[in-house]
Amino acid sequence: MEYYHVPVLYNEVLENLAVRPKGIYVDGTLGGGGHALGICSSLSWDGRFVGVDQDPAALEAADLRLADTTCKRSLIRGNYSDIRAILNSLNLEKVDGILLDLGVSSFQLDTPSRGFSYMHEAPLDMRMDPQGSLTAEVVVNEYAQGEIHRILKDYGEERWASRIADFIVEARTQQRITTTSQLVEIIKAAIPARARREGPHPAKRTFQAIRIEVNDELGHLERALSDLTDVLASGGRLAVITFHSLEDRIVKEHINRRINPCTCPPGLPICACGKKTDIKKITGKPLTASAEEIEQNPRSRSAKLRVIEKL
Repeated sequence: MEYYHVPVLYNEVLENLAVRPKGIYVDGTLGGGGHALGICSSLSWDGRFVGVDQDPAALEAADLRLADTTCKRSLIRGNYSDIRAILNSLNLEKVDGILLDLGVSSFQLDTPSRGFSYMHEAPLDMRMDPQGSLTAEVVVNEYAQGEIHRILKDYGEERWASRIADFIVEARTQQRITTTSQLVEIIKAAIPARARREGPHPAKRTFQAIRIEVNDELGHLERALSDLTDVLASGGRLAVITFHSLEDRIVKEHINRRINPCTCPPGLPICACGKKTDIKKITGKPLTASAEEIEQNPRSRSAKLRVIEKL
């Protein structure tokens, strides 16, 4: 199957990254190289592009897609949360722009064997990095009921988290849960019929929550944001696309802390700690997809783009 990921908010990303032809740019979630192609096409022969992804299939596909671009390119297998080490390995200290397009790619969703989709029969996998040790099957079959409940509630914001966790634990006493279709049927049984008829697919939130746990998505994001901001050169920009409220909240809170780093007690007439902001917002409210883009690519519906610039 060809690796193809439809880049969301493509024009908005390129416009707000404001690519400098001779600059150094990082795509920390390379995917199939959709956004990367736009960035590399804006770079001159002495510009530099660094693409990072956990998935070897993504790196291979991006390498092919970027083959006709002329800038200097480095494609690295890794996680964007290791950005300092990755840049150090390339003898780079500061960069002019970084993009994160979070979440699962279209290719990963549409490849049944990866186990990300509740629409396909597949093994319960959900690893973005195929060499990762934790799988969805391990989470479902070996985590305690309380842990499954917490994951579904916190990462999936699932109303029926407690019932679904109970039903999973009961089902696995009969046989190990190994496929996406088994898990979907358990979720459907746990959610009352009226609730199943309303809103999105009944398994959507559970699958999202388990995927986030398997890949430690929120942990990587929280650990990475300060480093990503620190490695920006003066005038460099960080652009982050999120797809659900948990990710967006983490990004928004990081930006607000960086905008207002003062740690003085409330009520002091002047700041005594001396901490000052080193960034500014390029986007006030996050940018979202147009109606036209949503019609062409429904997965863009929940996308939000936030952009900051290093002072």
